[in-house]
Amino acid sequence: MADFIYQVKSPSGRQIRGKLSASNKSAAMEELRKRNLVVLSLNEQRSSILSTEIYIGHPVKHEHFIMYCRQFATLMRAGVTIVDATSILAEQTESKALKKALIDVHSSLLRGIPFSRAAADFKRIFPAIFVNMVHAGEETGDIEGTLERLARYFEKQHVTREKIKSAMTYPLAVGILAILAVVYLLKSVVPQFVSMFASMNAELPLITRVVMSLSESIQHEWYVWLLAIVAAVAAYQIAKRTDKGAYYIDYAKLKIPIFGKLRQKGAIAQITRTLSSLYASAVPVLQSLGIVEELVGNKIFAACLRSSADSLRQGNPLSEPLKRAWVFPPMVTQMIAIGEETGALDQMLEKIADFYEMDVENTVDRLKSLLEPLLIVFLAALVGTIVAAIMLPMFSLYGQME
Repeated sequence: MADFIYQVKSPSGRQIRGKLSASNKSAAMEELRKRNLVVLSLNEQRSSILSTEIYIGHPVKHEHFIMYCRQFATLMRAGVTIVDATSILAEQTESKALKKALIDVHSSLLRGIPFSRAAADFKRIFPAIFVNMVHAGEETGDIEGTLERLARYFEKQHVTREKIKSAMTYPLAVGILAILAVVYLLKSVVPQFVSMFASMNAELPLITRVVMSLSESIQHEWYVWLLAIVAAVAAYQIAKRTDKGAYYIDYAKLKIPIFGKLRQKGAIAQITRTLSSLYASAVPVLQSLGIVEELVGNKIFAACLRSSADSLRQGNPLSEPLKRAWVFPPMVTQMIAIGEETGALDQMLEKIADFYEMDVENTVDRLKSLLEPLLIVFLAALVGTIVAAIMLPMFSLYGQME
């Protein structure tokens, strides 16, 4: 089988581009004609190492995918068929990866394959929540409402994720700057005073002796520091690949002062928002818990969700295992329990998500105003310590000369 890129004209006069798999060019041409399409061009797609695109991280930016969901919902509301909507969005999206996936999905739609099944073949492009909610929308006949909920969901997730990222970026940048400044001072500035201090034949302060030892170590044993950093990074990466190691790393992340709480709130907002969207789209609860477990990206929360799924299978409430988990505050579990009792679980989950998304936003704003002066003081104290280690012996020498 080979892939062929085609450009055709539909019976309505619209030009459509897409991709088709066939044994040869004649078979591809025959298949397109059977669909009552006028073939304008048909070329075999030849793959090579140079033409293969390699994506680092997620191939589609969150902004592009949010825009796609919003435009998809708008087109469906306007009465455009799902086949034509997919073709239109493939033409106008800015994401190359999404464009290629949509061309393939469009080809599948023309062969009578449902959209959700066609999208499921592109796991890196279309998240599990998207595929499952669209499938539920196809079953219930409410594909437009499902796409609207998906657009709102991805927009909320993007805003919360960016808020948390912005709160952690500033301390990280200042930390890197502090390390670079200290290394420069120890490697380039401090050595210039070593010979002068040696000629003084005087007892140097403890802080000066410590700084001089660090300076000498960085100059002559830099490879040891480099190996230590490489070993630490390698150990972290290896630990992340084991279930036990990943569990303890995620546990440590949640226990970091200030930022651990921020991560916890962000994860609760993501879990409740996702569950609410899936539940409102009529996706089965057990299936929804499995999807959220994959999306949450934290082993502690994933273990709690697995316990909740086991509880449901045994006929117990969803909230029972969550009450025993330290990562879920009592307010969350009580509201989930009330939602289960009243039959309004999706609405209760949405309220929890709204509360924690707002809490994350307010916490980030407070952190920014508090961290900026604290980090500046920290950087000044770090550099000031090295400067003081150099200046103290000099003050002592000047005192003796007087």
